[in-house]
Amino acid sequence: MTIAQSGSTILVSVTYGTLKHYYAARSGENNVYVWTNKADTSVSATRYIVRVKAGLFLNDEPDSYTYAPTTVEAADVFAKADGQTRSKHYSKLRVVDYDYIGWSTGAVGLWMVRSNHEKASGGPFYRSLLRHQSADGGGLYEILYYGENQTEAQRFGLQGPYVIAFTDGGAPSSSLYPGNLTTSWADSLGIFGYVAAGGRGKVAGVGISGRNTAYAYTVGLANSAAQYWGSARSSDGYFSIAGVLPGTYTLTVFKGELSVHSASVTVTAGATTTLNTITIPSSNDPGNASAIWRIGTWDGTPSGFKNAALMTYAHPSDPRAAAWTGNVVIGSGGETSSFPAYIWKDVNSGLLVYFKLTAAQAAAAHTLRIGVTTAYANGRPRVTVNDWVSAIPSPPTQPSTRSLTVGSYRGNNYTFTYSVPAAAWLTDTSQYNVLKIDVVSGSGTTAYLSAGTSIDALDLLA
Repeated sequence: MTIAQSGSTILVSVTYGTLKHYYAARSGENNVYVWTNKADTSVSATRYIVRVKAGLFLNDEPDSYTYAPTTVEAADVFAKADGQTRSKHYSKLRVVDYDYIGWSTGAVGLWMVRSNHEKASGGPFYRSLLRHQSADGGGLYEILYYGENQTEAQRFGLQGPYVIAFTDGGAPSSSLYPGNLTTSWADSLGIFGYVAAGGRGKVAGVGISGRNTAYAYTVGLANSAAQYWGSARSSDGYFSIAGVLPGTYTLTVFKGELSVHSASVTVTAGATTTLNTITIPSSNDPGNASAIWRIGTWDGTPSGFKNAALMTYAHPSDPRAAAWTGNVVIGSGGETSSFPAYIWKDVNSGLLVYFKLTAAQAAAAHTLRIGVTTAYANGRPRVTVNDWVSAIPSPPTQPSTRSLTVGSYRGNNYTFTYSVPAAAWLTDTSQYNVLKIDVVSGSGTTAYLSAGTSIDALDLLA
């Protein structure tokens, strides 16, 4: 460890094996700036934790289990006396949703202001633990690489700064937020792997056409070395992403959390790469396809389905959750809100969808689609339509860790398609056809840790 002063800045440098860690404090500021340089896999899961003394910020938020004595799952999901569940995993938030996390007593505030996550993994919609509070104390987290629900390999190099901010009870200054923070004062500190603003570039897009304006669109940049993202303007799709390390990136346009376009873009230091209007082909958005019926919306999330919002901050066994059953009748109204966001092999497999077809529709083959956002233990849907049974589909690549029980539906979006022959339909148009959805897998255990999957949307194409 070394301590050095440069003008009004003191830098503490710590080296442990191939890991290099830095703390910077500046005169007149109540902030500590932190960088971490992870060089290789000799360090696995990496997170920085601010440990907080017990009793300082008592609360009963979803990520606080101070008052939850009963273990529900593993050693990190707990229940209160009334059954409500608590866990450090239940943050509710995606990375893109927050700039800082922490607590305030009203007179004192302790905050972790996140970095831009350029060396993290998982993209803008990644969900992970952000803080916890228990009888033993609390913790605030900056996730560098956490093995849970990861959809990408870990990245190496310097991440930061992330900022530990102390206030008189209010929120940290917005000047510290990712995208706002400037650190020219750190350019000459000798932080290993540090790239100043002049060594970075920018990507700007004139606009995006082919959008469904009912949804928010995000533009992401990613390669093996770094990741970035920015919001597309609702009026025309204009976007700008600054502070990008030089290199060639895959640019992805997301409708909600669903990828609907990708391209390659090269960024050079000190320059802006300007892109002409990006056109999203209509066929790239599954929501544009003509459907006889549709449950949910194709946005890459289970939003709108039963219990979807609750599951980002509670366990599926929580008494606040509605029953995980949910057979629906097309045309009855409320089909999406009545259909469970998650389906497990050992809990609610065998869900039924009832629907009628016209004579013309029943005379033709149709494609059934089921979009999923993640799966646990290779859970995937096998369908039965009346007397016709589909083949068992192969499992797509998904994170191998817990997901559905620890506040995250975020995995790899995937669409299962089933070609249902005309012979499968009932010819009596007054009768309901019955779609049965079973979760199949040879893995998983029981109950909510049995094989399962999270639903984005399902439809029967015209």
